[in-house]
Amino acid sequence: MNTIRVGIVGANGYSGAELIRLLSAHPHVSVEVLISHSTSGFAIKEVYPHLTNIVEHTLESMAVEKVAEQVDFLFFATPSGVSKDLLPVFVEKDVLCIDLSGDFRLHNAESYAEWYNQERTDSKLLSKSVYGLTEFNREQVQQARWLANPGCYPTATLLGILPAIKMNQIEPKGLVIDGKSGVSGAGRKASLASHFGETNENLKIYKVGRHQHIPEIEQMIETITGEAIPVTFSTHLIPMTRGIMCTMYANLKAPLKTEEMVASYKEFYQNDSFVRVREPGVFPATKEVYGSNFCDIGLHVDERTGRVTIVSVIDNMVKGAAGQAIQNMNLMLGFEETTGLNFVPVYP
Repeated sequence: MNTIRVGIVGANGYSGAELIRLLSAHPHVSVEVLISHSTSGFAIKEVYPHLTNIVEHTLESMAVEKVAEQVDFLFFATPSGVSKDLLPVFVEKDVLCIDLSGDFRLHNAESYAEWYNQERTDSKLLSKSVYGLTEFNREQVQQARWLANPGCYPTATLLGILPAIKMNQIEPKGLVIDGKSGVSGAGRKASLASHFGETNENLKIYKVGRHQHIPEIEQMIETITGEAIPVTFSTHLIPMTRGIMCTMYANLKAPLKTEEMVASYKEFYQNDSFVRVREPGVFPATKEVYGSNFCDIGLHVDERTGRVTIVSVIDNMVKGAAGQAIQNMNLMLGFEETTGLNFVPVYP
């Protein structure tokens, strides 16, 4: 089997560093190029000393023709607004691509401009974009030449809520999602919002009613239901480094018991290696998926109110970013889906 040559654009960010960590242990790929405009010329070990004696590359500026000759597969771990111009150039040069930013997640150009405060992405490109929520779009991912990796909050939310929607167990209208994330989700760039003195011993709600992941969640629900349904989605910053917990509340369409719903979820995800459904009365914690590509789900039916509570946890840097991207890469390249990702969560 030939080794796949891989490059990472935005290798100096947290998602880029996590891609390096995971790909370094992948048996079928070789990291060949690390691109970073702001830290070009620095050895990656100078930016991330934990990579000393593991990756010896020097960060480079983007040179399209050179990079296209050096790699077979390219990850864009960049802020929104970067890949929408660069990715199509590499696709035309037959380089397989995965975009970890939001540039190609939304299929409506106007929605992208509104929610991301960026110039609109080409509508034709958006219409061709595959949304890489692996467990729900596996066949599309396998055929994709390039795709949009889901956001961290939508990954946790959609893996938690979509089975109940597909199995017609809940009413999608009135869905309430309470999301909480560690500070690594804000990226490595220094900001007041993620400053230690602002986050330590503190809990803050942010982007109320205007988080850019709202239309992404609604778009996938519409794909399942055929109906545009607004959701209530609130995000909170937790004083920890990694992890996302999304707690979702929905009205049941018909009476169910917790045991029945848990059994249905286990059957739904029986062929999905990275989704683990807890037993009735057992709920997951973010620490239990730390450093892994797992999404753990717990459910509770409140027969008194006729509502269900669904709790979904992921590591935002792995299943919410780099790990899911590699899971998708494996499918695109015809590898076993779990290749390079079969490791136990770090605990405690």
